[in-house]
Amino acid sequence: MDQKRAVRATLVGVVAILLWALLALLTVNASGLPPFELLTLSFAVAALAGIAALAVQGRRALGQMRQPWQPWLTAFAGIFGYHALYFYALSAAPAAEASLIAYLWPLLIVLFSALLPGARLMARHVVGALMGFTGTGIVIFTRQGEMGEVAAGAATAGYLAAFACALTWSGYSVLNRRFTATPPAMMVGVCAAVAVAGGLCHLMFEVTVVPDMRQWGALIALGIGPTGLAFLAWDHATKAGHLALLGVLAYLAPLLSTAALVLTGLAPASWFLFAAAGLTIAGALVATGRLRSPARAPVTDSPA
Repeated sequence: MDQKRAVRATLVGVVAILLWALLALLTVNASGLPPFELLTLSFAVAALAGIAALAVQGRRALGQMRQPWQPWLTAFAGIFGYHALYFYALSAAPAAEASLIAYLWPLLIVLFSALLPGARLMARHVVGALMGFTGTGIVIFTRQGEMGEVAAGAATAGYLAAFACALTWSGYSVLNRRFTATPPAMMVGVCAAVAVAGGLCHLMFEVTVVPDMRQWGALIALGIGPTGLAFLAWDHATKAGHLALLGVLAYLAPLLSTAALVLTGLAPASWFLFAAAGLTIAGALVATGRLRSPARAPVTDSPA
């Protein structure tokens, strides 16, 4: 692999991580919109922006969206399922805590990848997973202890949805490794399909809310960034970049996401929130072997 090309692709992956770190902040700024309406509009923006970008490149670029049904179905199920659950989680539970739980997906990717044929589950995987789940427990039980019974019961569904987010995205990411030859342009079509599916769910289950200027600003930012460009960037990075480094950098997303919420005053700074973030990130580092000395660290790529 060309070293310069790999470095450039890895930096593109960092862009995706930074964009995903803004997902919770932008979702909170779009609060007031039903989850499926939020899903529909943000992915519609992503699809329109992507189609416009491909159209500039010509008909051949647009034709790259025509791919076999297997990668299409895998990507659609992963992306639609994850975001539907994520938007619901942030609407039903405190944003910072739900976001931290959802961001267990990097740790679960490592754990699931260790169970693939030809791989074996090592002690560091188990220790890392336990640290991550401990962080999740701190978020859930400490926060519920501060709320009343009704509020805690309502937030539980949000916490469960956030955990389902982590399972959905990690499962999709591991399965998606079978389709490395699929061009990133296919993701534009997937975004359009997700927008259509979200629109159908919105019409069946929700009441339409007309977005105000603040919400439209958040929707456009979501569509261009975390639900648009980030997917194209991550797809390119995992195919041409340093996968082990990308796997480690992905675990910075929960810390950056929480920091953004705290710095903007949308979430309070508290010891249990930072403890949970620290445990989640430390568990991920342990699971990937990044706390071992450089001389003994494994040289094989960890799945991103």
